[in-house]
Amino acid sequence: MLRRVHAAGIALAMSAATLVITSPAAAAEAPSISKVSVSPAPLVIFDKPVTATFTFTTKSAGKAELQLKAPGQVSVGTPVELKPSPHGQWTKWTGTKTFDAKDTGRWNLLAIAHGDGEKSSDGAFEVRKALDTKVADFDADPDKVVRGERLRLSGRLLAEGKGYDGQTVTLTFREKGTDAYRHVAKVRTGRGGWFGARVEAEATGWWRAEFDGNAVARGSVSDTDRVDVRHGDRDSRITGFDARPEPVDKGDRLRLSGTLQVEGWRGLPGQRVDILFKAAGSSRWERVTGDVTGRDGRFWASATAERSGWWRAAYRGTRGVDGTSSGADFVRVVQPAPPAKADTRVLAFNAYPEPVKRGTYLKFKGLLQVDDEGAWEGYEGKVQLWFKAAGSRTWKYVKTTWSDDGGKLSTRTKASRSGTWKFVFRGDDDTHGDHSGTDYVRVRR
Repeated sequence: MLRRVHAAGIALAMSAATLVITSPAAAAEAPSISKVSVSPAPLVIFDKPVTATFTFTTKSAGKAELQLKAPGQVSVGTPVELKPSPHGQWTKWTGTKTFDAKDTGRWNLLAIAHGDGEKSSDGAFEVRKALDTKVADFDADPDKVVRGERLRLSGRLLAEGKGYDGQTVTLTFREKGTDAYRHVAKVRTGRGGWFGARVEAEATGWWRAEFDGNAVARGSVSDTDRVDVRHGDRDSRITGFDARPEPVDKGDRLRLSGTLQVEGWRGLPGQRVDILFKAAGSSRWERVTGDVTGRDGRFWASATAERSGWWRAAYRGTRGVDGTSSGADFVRVVQPAPPAKADTRVLAFNAYPEPVKRGTYLKFKGLLQVDDEGAWEGYEGKVQLWFKAAGSRTWKYVKTTWSDDGGKLSTRTKASRSGTWKFVFRGDDDTHGDHSGTDYVRVRR
């Protein structure tokens, strides 16, 4: 009985000691491990073997291992030699393996961290051959064009015989007489791998489409397609055409100018340029005037402004040069305001002799002047002579006379009654009117 108690006491003591040793505060930390990364990814075999790098990290692990299992392999995986790179509690493990064309397929991997226990991480990766591509059905249409016309380039990119969407294809051109292709445009393949673009034809030569390949597919080049380009007439243009002033008073002169240029854009001399006009509300252009271009292709013309409307210059072309026309320039024609009239004055009026005998001639003189921008000058105009009899309130017209070009007035009439005399100038299209001072003359019998 004592032995049993003694044995139980020993057991309890050992149990207590074990509890102290395996308490959480003193136990070793279990290892941890990350997922394994594979680079490059995807792992694609082109024309030579590719070396893949495998990387993962562990914590609290004394050592680690990596096993690779080939496609179809059922036995234990093949180990990969690893190099550790400690970083504090963490360790980075790196290993490499080279693959070639015979290694294509799905590979499995298993990474194991060893420490106070084990922790593993598994995964898989694909080794595959690069896709074979083909640029098919390439066409440059039409086969014969005039320089400057548009070509339609089209084709289809295939990968392993199927349409390859979303890829960049470069359209290139080699001019006749040269050795190198130059890049012209880039296009993106659409659904089914089809692509197309429009380009300007500049010279005779060969077109083709090129696919440079990518991380998983080989590049390829289409067959070539020749396009013959003939040089037609050179283009021309009229630049800087202007009709001025705008607006313009009716009856005033318009100045019209511009420059005729030939392709290359140099002035084209010695060419006839017509000036056309289309009245507002009309649909018909009419030739008004024209000019021959100078050495620099410039032309100038003038025309009378009669109606509002559009003006433009037109060139009919010549041998080897196409015709052209300028843009239209609208000019509004307005009715001019009537000119401001000048002031006038009638000076130095005198009726003589005084007194005068009834039935004899009474003479009159004076001076008509106009204000010419602040300077008074003699003015030639029609002036009336008026008379008001003594005792009357009414003026009566007597006769009309003219001043000479120096403005001098002189006339006469027979005297019949005593009364007051004056000259009256009623003005004209250019001047305001005025009247002289009065002069009383007594008529005796």
